[in-house]
Amino acid sequence: MRTVDAAGLSIGDEHPPRIMGVLNVSKESPYDPSVFDDPGEAAAYVDEELIGEGADVVDVGLESANKRFEVLSAEGELDRLETAVETLESTSGDAVWSIETRYHEVAEAALDAGFEMVNDICGFADPEMPAVCAEYDVAVSKMASPPDLERPGAIEDVDDIYDALERNGFTDKTIVDPAFGGWSESKTTEDDRETFDRLREFRGHGRPILVSINRKNFLRQVAGRDTEGALPVSLAATSMAVERGAHVVRTHDVAETRDAALVGYEFRRERARDPDRGVEVLDVTTDREFGRHLARIGAEDDDGDRDPSVSTHVVEVRLPEPSTTALARAGRAVGLGVYLGEGLLLAGTATEFEALIAEIAGGPTPAVEAAGSAYDGLGGV
Repeated sequence: MRTVDAAGLSIGDEHPPRIMGVLNVSKESPYDPSVFDDPGEAAAYVDEELIGEGADVVDVGLESANKRFEVLSAEGELDRLETAVETLESTSGDAVWSIETRYHEVAEAALDAGFEMVNDICGFADPEMPAVCAEYDVAVSKMASPPDLERPGAIEDVDDIYDALERNGFTDKTIVDPAFGGWSESKTTEDDRETFDRLREFRGHGRPILVSINRKNFLRQVAGRDTEGALPVSLAATSMAVERGAHVVRTHDVAETRDAALVGYEFRRERARDPDRGVEVLDVTTDREFGRHLARIGAEDDDGDRDPSVSTHVVEVRLPEPSTTALARAGRAVGLGVYLGEGLLLAGTATEFEALIAEIAGGPTPAVEAAGSAYDGLGGV
């Protein structure tokens, strides 16, 4: 996992989670507390409510990407950039300033005016965007999106999201964003739930991950809350996202999100790394995640066509005799760890559990059925 330097702010596994506070200069943006058209008022908000409460990055939106609104042209965004620049120049706090845009000419103008990072919500749909970010040597968050400047983020299938992030490549300082939220009519809360469930999989890109989950519908739906009441579910999800490997959390609620992110960071999985010896222990919990890492380095599985299966799964089985003995014997034969006590624990890879099905065939029916059920129940297969 590489570390990205964003204007002196290090983003990666070896650094605390970074909080990206949101400022909008777009009157159509739906979250009123973050919307300003007066640079002085906006600067006060940034100093007091964003940087003052712990934001490491200030992300300025020039327009709402909500599907209900018309998309601004590059010229339309440039017309609003002056307010953003005046706000930047009027603040006294210390943070990295990010411009949210899909257009390379807007990014270039913002960078010339003092911005230090780009948040591309169309995922390099503008083919000139990577070159601009590379030329200015700035960090860029690349959101999963179709190659269409007219409508970002309309991707449902998680496999397609992963591929969309790779489209048009990466710069040396790219951060990936799997794109949560209702960006299109076809994007559902179930799609967001699956993306969140598989968040660790995006570590397969080998780059820091940004998540924007604050008060999103898929979280509100869990607790039956409206936007106003959705902060608690957002904070719970923030801790989970950081524990699963997210590095930047974009939010309107800076102070609370910072605390939740630090809790997730404190109890995260150990990700040992020894750069002097070229060693990194990958954070792999499912076979799909391992497959992403294989693809990243251009390697193939043993025989080239079976799913990679390296994750160790533990399954508890409780059966009467002779089924327990038969299942334990078959488990040992295929290389599973077998632990007998008040019940039976089997531990091993998905491939070994698959082999157990063949090994136990012809044995006691409860044991055969248990082996099949165990394999079917493994996550990530």
